[in-house]
Amino acid sequence: MKIFHGLQASGLAPACALTIGNFDGVHRGHQAMLALLAAEARQRSVASCVLTFEPHPRDYFAAEQRKPDLAPARIGTLRDKLAGLARCGVDQAVVVRFNAQLAQLPAQAFIDEVVVEALGARYVLVGDDFRFGARRAGDYDMLDAAGRAAGFDVARMLSYEVHGERVSSTAVREALAAGDMDAAARLLGRPYAISGHVVRGRRLGRELGASSAGAGDGFRTLNLRFSHWKPAASGIFAVLVHGLGAAPLQGVANLGVRPSLDPRDVNAGRVLLETHCLDWPAELGAEGGYGKIICVELLCKLHDELRYESLQALTEGIARDRDAARAYFATTYLQTRRQTTRDRI
Repeated sequence: MKIFHGLQASGLAPACALTIGNFDGVHRGHQAMLALLAAEARQRSVASCVLTFEPHPRDYFAAEQRKPDLAPARIGTLRDKLAGLARCGVDQAVVVRFNAQLAQLPAQAFIDEVVVEALGARYVLVGDDFRFGARRAGDYDMLDAAGRAAGFDVARMLSYEVHGERVSSTAVREALAAGDMDAAARLLGRPYAISGHVVRGRRLGRELGASSAGAGDGFRTLNLRFSHWKPAASGIFAVLVHGLGAAPLQGVANLGVRPSLDPRDVNAGRVLLETHCLDWPAELGAEGGYGKIICVELLCKLHDELRYESLQALTEGIARDRDAARAYFATTYLQTRRQTTRDRI
């Protein structure tokens, strides 16, 4: 998949089958829409194209109005969104910065300047609640009428349901906020996951509990920064880590702002996913994770983030979380895998 930042980027396909949206999470509803888009693109012999925005338009308006509560919780990072689009076979993704200029662009100008002129749309597929243009003045009927006049086809996809439940980014956010990782996985079509480059942190984990029985050289962590300040999920999770070897590694992770640590530390209060692998592969060495791109699947929420009043209490809390993760993998996870294997047979 080709990725373009901005509408003036060179190399854009001269014509495309287009869909427009935020695609946070790239859930099963998105996947169904993208499958239809790909089929329509093949039929017309043009590229399939997704136009998406960063930041999320609601992030922009929340900041403009100084009302941070209006910003939606973010399911995934831009990296994960683009990876999800690529898995769905999208030919090109165009990431446009949502700013004052775009927010004030009239609906008809959006059609003329973005859909037709910049992207050369021959087919446009939108969701049933799609709105566009300044003050959300544009809707499906307006887009359809413009398509008839300008010579591009317009289609609308109705809600996608799984077992009678409408699949949406809002539903995924609600499941993650409730810590219901099974429900989130059903809506996403896969376990909820976050990926990125492993970055250096405060290196406190390897010191915590280094002398405790079974702790080895402490609680070494793999740190991923979550670029948005408001993740849809937070807390302590049993996880699987992909990207450090042939097989995924079992672990326990903290997603959040680490309330027990000084907010002036190296992470500066930003959201971080800190993952401790239960059994660290010796072949990786002490520094073997840094700089690698890993994917962390959050399988089971153990509890919310807790504030510990001392490093000793923090060490004991991490040890309990490690033990709880081991228990999860030895029972619930193992039983689920066995049931899945029987179902496939």
